[in-house]
Amino acid sequence: MKRLNKIEINKKPKTVTDVLAEYRKDRRLLANVPDVENVRTNVDRRGKNVVEDYEGDAQLFIENKKAGIRYQVAYEVHIKCFTKQGEKVNFKAKGIDISATGILVQLEDKNQLELVNEAKRIKLKFEIIPGTMPEGYEMKVDIFAVSVRSELIKGEQVFCGFEFKETLAQYVNRKKGRHTLLAASLLLFFITAFIILMRVESILYFKFNKYLYLYSIIAATFLLSRYLFGAMYRVIPIDVHYTPGVSIIIPCFNEEEWIQRTILSCINQDYPIDRLEVIVVDDCSNDRSVVKIQEIIQKLYEETERFDTKNRVTYVVQKENKGKRDALAWGAQLAKHDLIVFVDSDSFLDPFAIRNLVQPFKDPKMGGVSGRTDVANTYTNGLTKMQSVRYYIAFRIMKAAEAYFDAVTCLSGPLSCYKKEIVLEHTEEWLNQKFLGQRATFGDDRSMTNFVLKNHRTGYQDTAVCSTVVPNTYNVFLKQQMRWKRSWLRESIIAGSYIWKKEPFMSVSFYMGLLVPIAAPIVVFYNLFYVPLVHHVFPTTFLIGLLMMALLMSIAQMFLRKSSTWIFGMLFCLYYEAVLLWQMPIAWVTFWKSTWGTRMTPQDVKEQEKKEQKRLKSNKDGGKTQDEKI
Repeated sequence: MKRLNKIEINKKPKTVTDVLAEYRKDRRLLANVPDVENVRTNVDRRGKNVVEDYEGDAQLFIENKKAGIRYQVAYEVHIKCFTKQGEKVNFKAKGIDISATGILVQLEDKNQLELVNEAKRIKLKFEIIPGTMPEGYEMKVDIFAVSVRSELIKGEQVFCGFEFKETLAQYVNRKKGRHTLLAASLLLFFITAFIILMRVESILYFKFNKYLYLYSIIAATFLLSRYLFGAMYRVIPIDVHYTPGVSIIIPCFNEEEWIQRTILSCINQDYPIDRLEVIVVDDCSNDRSVVKIQEIIQKLYEETERFDTKNRVTYVVQKENKGKRDALAWGAQLAKHDLIVFVDSDSFLDPFAIRNLVQPFKDPKMGGVSGRTDVANTYTNGLTKMQSVRYYIAFRIMKAAEAYFDAVTCLSGPLSCYKKEIVLEHTEEWLNQKFLGQRATFGDDRSMTNFVLKNHRTGYQDTAVCSTVVPNTYNVFLKQQMRWKRSWLRESIIAGSYIWKKEPFMSVSFYMGLLVPIAAPIVVFYNLFYVPLVHHVFPTTFLIGLLMMALLMSIAQMFLRKSSTWIFGMLFCLYYEAVLLWQMPIAWVTFWKSTWGTRMTPQDVKEQEKKEQKRLKSNKDGGKTQDEKI
C-alpha cells in the first residue's frame, strides 16, 4: 500500500505559481462605473470624468485614465536630490506602488523627507521588474520627478509620492521606442524581401519538385498577406453616445482561484449601469467556485447598492455538469439585453473593454465581434512567454487581417460579443452539434462563429482587451493544443463549405490557411528527414526559410509591442516545428474525440473509466493484480 500511495503522489500534476501584476486595491469595488447619483465621481487626476463628459478624443481619455492605474511593487529606488546650493545627495528608498505617471516610495526617516521637500530637482532611478507592470514597461528607469505628497504613519513610517516629469509611456518611446522602431522596421523589410526572393527561387525551380515548391509559394503568400492586411487593419473609433444593452455571460467550472477577479472585471466597466448586466453560470463545479461566486456577489450587493448590482449581477448553478455550451446557452436565455458577451472564467476585462467591443455593431450587418486577448501570466516562465508572443500575433496580425474583410473565423472564448437573436436562433443546433456521429463538446467559440459568419459579418476590435491565464506547464499546454487542433480541423472543414461565398481574396486566403498546417507535417518530414537520408542533401534552404518565418513573428512583436518577450517568438516557432506540428497528424485521426484533457468533463470521466477498466482487465488477464505485482 505504501508503494501505491507513492505512485499516486507522483502522478499529481506539478504546480507552478503564476506571476501576475498586482493592482493596488481601491477601497471602491466599482471605481470605473459611472455614478448616476453623483455620490462620487471616477475623475482622474487630470480632472476629467466619465467618457461621456470628455470633450474631444475618447481614446485619449481612456489612455489618461489607464495611466493612473497603480500596481503594487517592491522596488529599490535610488533618489538623487539636487539642492539649491548645487549639491547632490543620494539615498535609497523602497518603491511601494507605481503607475505610468508616478511612484509611491517609503523613506527611511524624516531626514530623507526633508531633503526631498527642500530639493530643487529630484531624479529617480529604479528597475521595473518584468510582470509588475503591463508588458512593454520592463526596463531600467532614470527619470526626473517632483514630490507631490508626503505623509507619516504612526510617527515611524514615512511615505512620499512622486510624479514623473514625463509618463513612463513617453519615457519608453523616448528611450527605446525610436531605436526599436528603426531596427524592427529595417529587419521587417529585409526579412520580407528575403522571403520573397526565396519564393522567386521556388518559381525558378518549380519544375524540379512541383508539389514542394507549390506548397512553399502558398505558405509564403498566405503568411505575408496576413501581415500585410493585419498592418492595414484599423479599429472602430469610440462613439461615446453608442452604448447598446450588453449582457455578459461567464460560464464557470472549477475556477475558484480566478472567478472573483473575473466577475469584478466584468461589472467594473465604464459603461452605463442600466445597459450592462453580468450573469454567472456555474456548471456544477466540484471545488469552491460556487462559494467564491456567492462571496463576491454578496459583497457587491452590500457595498455597491447604489449601482443597482442586485438587478445587474446574478448567478445560477446547473444541477449537473452539462458542459460549457449548456452554461453559455442558459446564460443567453436569461440575458435581457440585445448583445451577449461571452467571457471565460479565467479572463479579466480591461475597464473599457465593453465600450470598445460594441462599436463595430454600429454596422447592422455585424453579427459578432472578438476582442483582443493578452496573456495575464506572461512572466511566469518560458512557456508563458512563448504563448504571450503567440497570442499577440494571433490577434493583432492574424485576426486583424481577417477583420479587414469582416470575416473573422474564430470569435475567441475569452472575450467575444454576439447579437442575442443569432445565438438564440442557433442554440439547439449548437448544443446538439455532432461531427461524424460524435457530440462536439469543445470548440464552442469556433462553432458559434461558424453559425454567425455563414450569414453575417464578424469583426475584431483590438482596443477591447482582456487578459487570460494560460497553461504554465507543458503537460496541460499540450493537451490544450491538441483540443484546439481538433476543434480547428472540425470547424474549418465546416467553414470551408460556405466561405467561398465571402469576399474572393478572403476565401482564397482561408483555403490556403487550411491547407498549410494540414500539409505541414508531411513537408517538414520530407525536408528534414527524407531528403537528408535518401539524397544526402542538407536542407539549408528549408531551415533558412523556417528561421525567416520565426524572425518575422519575433520582429513584429518587437515593432508593435516593444516587449522584451520578442525573442520568445522565435523559440515558439522552433517549439512548434519540433513538437506542436506533430500533433496535427494525431488530430487528423482523432478530431472526433470529445474529451477536453485539461479538466474532468463528463466525457473525460467516461474516458478515464474506460481506461481504468482496460487496465484492470489487462491485469486480470496477466494473472496478477497491480497490488500483487507491487
